[in-house]
Amino acid sequence: MFCHHDKVSLRTDIAAEIVARDRAFAPVVAVVGAVPARRPAPVDQRFANLIGSITYQLLATAAARTIHARVVDACGGHVSIESVLRAGPDALRGAGLSRTKAAAMLDLAAHARDGRIHLSAHGRRSDAEIVSELTSVHGVGPWTVQMYLMHTLGRRDVWPVGDFGVRHGWSLLHGLEEMIDEKSLRPHGERFIGVRSDVAWYCWQAVHLHRSSQ
Repeated sequence: MFCHHDKVSLRTDIAAEIVARDRAFAPVVAVVGAVPARRPAPVDQRFANLIGSITYQLLATAAARTIHARVVDACGGHVSIESVLRAGPDALRGAGLSRTKAAAMLDLAAHARDGRIHLSAHGRRSDAEIVSELTSVHGVGPWTVQMYLMHTLGRRDVWPVGDFGVRHGWSLLHGLEEMIDEKSLRPHGERFIGVRSDVAWYCWQAVHLHRSSQ
């Protein structure tokens, strides 16, 4: 268990505990320091953040950023349930989204509008309950929900083994000749239960450091 004195100390404790559980993380922790603060975003940002996660799925960051800016423009400068539905499939496709992603955004908006999903209740629900609810939306997969759990709800124990960056970073830190696959990475998370979101974050940082050194 981690001691809960102050938030900065907690973040430092988590970093030290990750290194204690796996020394392969020592180099990246030494460079980037403590894990980031994780705070839930306001309820009124949850829908827009989910829309962003849909955009970013399976895209390089730069391309996703460009497309998402166009999605925001298609929604009149503000992403909301109403603005997504008002934009419709043609405008969303025109922003550069695939047919599947445009349909997913519209289905998410429809679910949120009619109460099939309850974004305002997610702060009180378990990760598993949220995954079950959101993946009922056509085109919303586990990765999209995991990013939402980590970055919007501030959950610390999410293990996104399907994320390319997490698998790449893990492989770099552990000196693997070939990138680890999802099935092989999943059980490695067992030793980090409670802080797997932070382990994923360090994997991402390892990729950034590797690219900046080249």
